[in-house]
Amino acid sequence: MQDLKHLTRKKRFSGFGFSSSSNRRLMTVRGNDSRRFSLPTGKRREQLKHLLLFLAIVLGLTPVCLVVFQKAPHAAKAMAEVLRSQLNSPPALVEAAKLPPASSFQAACQLLDSATATGEDLTAQTAAGETILYTIRGDLQKRVHDFMAANQVPYGVFVAIEPSSGRVLAMTAHSSVDPQWAQGAFFDLYPMASLFKIVTASAALENNKITPETVIEFRGNSYSENPRYWEASPRGKNNRMDVTYAMGKSINPVYGRVAADIAGKASVLESIHKFGFNQALLPGTPAKQSKAAEPQSTHELMLMGAGLDHEVKISPLHAALIMAAIANGGRMMSPGLTEKVTDARGSDKTIHATREIRQLVSPETASSLTRMLCSTVTSGTSRKAFHDRQGRPRLDVEIAAKTGSINGTDPRGHYSWFAAFAPARNPRIALVALVINQDKWKIKSSQVGEQALQEFFGK
Repeated sequence: MQDLKHLTRKKRFSGFGFSSSSNRRLMTVRGNDSRRFSLPTGKRREQLKHLLLFLAIVLGLTPVCLVVFQKAPHAAKAMAEVLRSQLNSPPALVEAAKLPPASSFQAACQLLDSATATGEDLTAQTAAGETILYTIRGDLQKRVHDFMAANQVPYGVFVAIEPSSGRVLAMTAHSSVDPQWAQGAFFDLYPMASLFKIVTASAALENNKITPETVIEFRGNSYSENPRYWEASPRGKNNRMDVTYAMGKSINPVYGRVAADIAGKASVLESIHKFGFNQALLPGTPAKQSKAAEPQSTHELMLMGAGLDHEVKISPLHAALIMAAIANGGRMMSPGLTEKVTDARGSDKTIHATREIRQLVSPETASSLTRMLCSTVTSGTSRKAFHDRQGRPRLDVEIAAKTGSINGTDPRGHYSWFAAFAPARNPRIALVALVINQDKWKIKSSQVGEQALQEFFGK
């Protein structure tokens, strides 16, 4: 092709062109018949060969060009019709096309505020005329939301999961300070506080470094926040506490020592990864990636293990899935918000399918954690919320739970976590409540959890 292109230059066709010099040359030999009919030789003969080759190619391509030109108007017309149909589409259809499929978690979230309750069912309409049936229990959702609103919590968020399937049973939030905050509250990140003690305990249990009966010695106050005073004194006279009681009471020095001196940094980091931090754990949902940076010193590792690292952050949805996984023998299930979708013609399409995301811990570790977490309600930080003044349980259900408490800045306030599942031996619900109080305390997160469990178990 490069040779043919080169042949188009005029200087290569000077002997056969239409310039005045060529015409004059031909006129000078007209009277000599023998020269007029002689064949070209030498350089002019080579030029003639090139010209004939060029003409042959042009003649060969002519039929192809004719076919292309015949089809071109039809193709152009078809393209014009497509563009015209797009431009003339009704606005409602165009907007519907922009929405994600009705079965997606994010699309269902967008319509949750406009959903209507019929008994326990919660439904919403899509722009395409489809009806979403949520996995959410309307009565549970309403009970929790109304409780937070009635107590005018500055910021409150609640998520409940069915452990065996990942179905979302409730997902609601309320803020008396900033109503817009509630829209993304389930998926934003907040300091995890002492909920991280579950990760610390898992790191030691998975490597057979502790059992629920293991006793830890430490110095200082049980709720000390300075690891400098936590090391056991070789002179004796240390505090002694088993890890189960320490889980229920949320004792900082015990779990700081478990992280640094028993499990070790490598095991803690492995547990952090298994629990889904620093990675895209929940694709298809708006949940942000939970964060837990590698500690750079023993001091930092102890703070992290005790739940005092303010930069360890988690979303309420992720925290609820962790509790559901422990309740489910260590298996974390993918969260589902949509039970089914009914199209405009009344045809049902089943949407939710049970799917395992990963195995967080072994079934044996999950069982040990359950034993340890039960102490939170029986003798620990949530005993008051679940017992009356005479010490009688408000619920005839065994509850595994963990609390967390820490100050934060986004939004500003005191963060109160309550994470639980029940019944402890045959779990049907796992939940997480986060309440952020400011200058004046309204309610604790454990009170939100108690209201939810009262509703779920029919009281």
